[in-house]
Amino acid sequence: MQNQTVITEFILLGLSRDPHLQVFFFLLFLMIFLVTLLGNSAIMLVTRTESSLQNPMFFFLSHLAFVDICYSSITVPKMLENSIGNQKTISWEGCIAQIVLVYQVACAEIFILAAMAYDRYIAICDPLHYTTIMKKEICRNLVSGAWAMGFLYSLVNALPLLNLHFCKNNIIDNYSCELPSVLALSCTQTLTNYIVLLISALVFGFSSFLLTLISYIHIISTILKMRSAEGRRKAFSTCSSHLIVVGLFYIASFLRYMKPSSVSLIYLDKVTSIQYSILTPMLNPIIYSLKNKDIQNALAKKFGKCKFLK
Repeated sequence: MQNQTVITEFILLGLSRDPHLQVFFFLLFLMIFLVTLLGNSAIMLVTRTESSLQNPMFFFLSHLAFVDICYSSITVPKMLENSIGNQKTISWEGCIAQIVLVYQVACAEIFILAAMAYDRYIAICDPLHYTTIMKKEICRNLVSGAWAMGFLYSLVNALPLLNLHFCKNNIIDNYSCELPSVLALSCTQTLTNYIVLLISALVFGFSSFLLTLISYIHIISTILKMRSAEGRRKAFSTCSSHLIVVGLFYIASFLRYMKPSSVSLIYLDKVTSIQYSILTPMLNPIIYSLKNKDIQNALAKKFGKCKFLK
């Protein structure tokens, strides 16, 4: 290693090398980023200030909105900077920070989604005890547990990175640092890193997915037993937006991290990465706003007085 150049930064090729497309992508993702910030900030504002939205479902939704703001803010600003700048580099420390933070918020998000599924399970399957079970303290503990799981997941995958050395290729054909892409560039043995990544992804991802799946099995079973068609419609309506969000996140994550390592589909990796780290945080508040009349009424009440929105 002494005669080899130690790499201290990486080159992010981004989404395209065409200057015209780079300008287009800059404007497109700048707009998406702004919509993400505005949409999720609006959700956080109304769910925390409107008295009609002071219940566990909207408590979890406000935290999901905060996670989405964090998620998008980790990678998009650097991507925008590289889209219009001459230097398309990121330091080794910056690359590790991106990986750690993305894993932190991504894991927190899937467990918050699991907590939201559990909340809907109690509301639909055991409505008489809902207020007794879903107390504020319980909700806070569930959110704290989601962030703790995120911290543990990122820590487990970050520590093995400290033993890696990079001395040859430093080009990442993507817009951000992702662990599989970084591991592929290492000069040292990365088998341990891949094993840790696989096991941790299965443990954390499958456990949160299993909690969500079990909740919805009971929810769907209870809904199908309802005699009232209107009751079934309302019950499905309260769950549909959450199911859409869960589906978008898990499908894209599965395609990115669970495909065979022998399959090298750069464009598929980029598309799926954009889906779960950029588009999903933007779509979440839109989905919940379109599917939930309480959110629509609260937004209209809060922002309807703004002259510039009229």
